[in-house]
Parts: sequence; structure tokens; C-alpha cells
Amino acid sequence: MDEHERQSNLPSIPAPAPAAAVVSAPAQVPALISDAGAGARFGWEEFLYGQLRNPHTRRSYSRAASRFLRWCEQRRLALHTIAPAHVGRFLDSLPDAVASKKVYLAAIRHLFDTLVVRHAVAFNPAASVRGERYQVVEGKTPEITVEQARRLLSGIDTRHVVGLRDRAIIAMLIYTAARIGAVAGLRLRDFFDVGDQYCLRFLDKGGKSREIPVRHDLQGFLLDYIGVAGLAGAPAESPLFRSAIRRTKALTDSGMTADDIGRMVKRRMRDANLPDRLSPHSFRVTTITDLLAQGVALEDVQHLAGHSDPRTTRLYDRRQRRVTRNIVERISI
Repeated sequence: MDEHERQSNLPSIPAPAPAAAVVSAPAQVPALISDAGAGARFGWEEFLYGQLRNPHTRRSYSRAASRFLRWCEQRRLALHTIAPAHVGRFLDSLPDAVASKKVYLAAIRHLFDTLVVRHAVAFNPAASVRGERYQVVEGKTPEITVEQARRLLSGIDTRHVVGLRDRAIIAMLIYTAARIGAVAGLRLRDFFDVGDQYCLRFLDKGGKSREIPVRHDLQGFLLDYIGVAGLAGAPAESPLFRSAIRRTKALTDSGMTADDIGRMVKRRMRDANLPDRLSPHSFRVTTITDLLAQGVALEDVQHLAGHSDPRTTRLYDRRQRRVTRNIVERISI
């Protein structure tokens, strides 16, 4: 794969990989866990692969718990001798931000809860450890302005199928507030006509499935892309957004990944001379802020964004920042 697109050069079909190569290798069991016996090893695997279903959470918790156990091993601690003071000192030693330390503490608590159930340790040493206070009133994702978003869309060359595809993807990020992972997972069957309009069905974080009505201009962008790409007669389970063959402006049969979409959006932003700090997630900030500024009910915006908690939706609201910006400009010094 080059910087922007997936490569496709398939003169012949390769032999299938051995079964052992297809299954991802499990995370290495830390030495402290191995030394503590079969119950601890069972609890470690249950913690990672039985209780953590989200692969991103699994990777994050595995990294955090392993780092703590290595820290304990360096101090020649056995698993059953780890005390709350050790957990607190480990957190104090971390140079990470407060939010990252909270992830470490959550991972350690979760691991030792499982080890207690499996009788590998007598108590959870992280249960009584307090995390640092951390209150987020506004997220860190930068907002893309309405003018910048319009310039980005209008600047895409749509004389070829890749431009039509990219315009449809960026418009979808704007007009549905969807995450790039949900967009990458779309199949042709997920864009459908319900009679009076088209809808999109997203499979979002936490396995949540939701349907979002498609506004008229996004509908036109999608139909233009599907028509030029020749996807109208493709199988319903095939990917909606296809990767391209290098710079040939030709599409493959393979779907774009979330990373592919992220790189494409960043490249389009650079072409439009937009700030480097903007990201695909910036569209969610702008869409949520814009709707709230128009007086749309918070619960309706929450549903569009796919948030389980309205407090998460409020983190995307940048109206207070705009007020503050106006106030500081009025300082007369």
C-alpha cells in the first residue's frame, strides 16, 4: 500500500495462508502471571479474550496491564505481594497525561478483579487506589469551520471516479456525523431507498446499528459515485467504498479501511490548504456544534452522533469556545 491507496496487482491468486498464520497471535503472557500458576494464566486470558470484546480496548488494556506487571517484576514483586501502594507508585511514575493514567488504573483494576475471581490473588490491590481528578468540559478535537468544509468539498476534482468517491465520503462524514470506522464498514446494501428517501445503515461502536436519513445532496453524490463506479449491479454485500489502484483512478474490488479513509481525508485537506491539526473527526465537532447552535434538541443530536450519553455529545459542542474568543478580542489593553 502506498501513502494514499491500497495497491492491487493480482496476476494470480496466491495460495491460502496456513491456519496458524490466519489467526492473530495472542498477547504474550507476562512473566508475573506465568509464575503465579495455572489460575493466574487462566485469569489473564479470560481478562483479555473473554471479557474484552472490543479489539481497541483489548489492545489498550493489554498494553497497560503488561506495563504495570513489568514494573512490578523489575522490583522483584510476586503477583500475590502487589499492594495498593505499588499501584499508586506506578501511576505516579508515569509521564502520561491524567486521562491516560485513568486508563492504566482501569486496566489494572479489571485484571485483578478477574484474578481474584480465579483465586490467583486474595484481593484487588487497585480497588482502593484513587485516580486523579479529571473533568473534561470540551473535547480536544479541533473544529473545521463551515467555510473550510465547503471549500474542501468544492475543491475535489470529480471528473473521475476517485474524486466522486472522495466527495461522497467527505460529504457523508459531514452530513451524518459518522465515524470513519462506520463509513469504512458500509456495504452496498447499507444504502437503500425506503420509498420517499434514501437511508444509510451504520454499524457503530459497541455493535450499535442505526439508520440515518440521507439528505438530498449527499444522495446525489452517492448515486453519482455508484453509477460511474459501475456498482449498481454489484452484490449487495460488497463494499460501498472501494480502494484505488495507485494513481490510475481505477477502483479495485476491495473496500477502503478506516486508515485508507483517514489518509484520503488528510490528503484532501492538505490540497485545500486547511490546517494540519484538522482530522476526519473534526467533521463530527462541526456538525454537532452547528446543529446545537440552531436550537436542535440535544437528544436529537445525540441520536445522530450515536452517543449513549448526552454528556459525550456536549464534549463536541464548541459554542462556548466561540463566545470566549469574542470576549478576549474585546479586552482593551
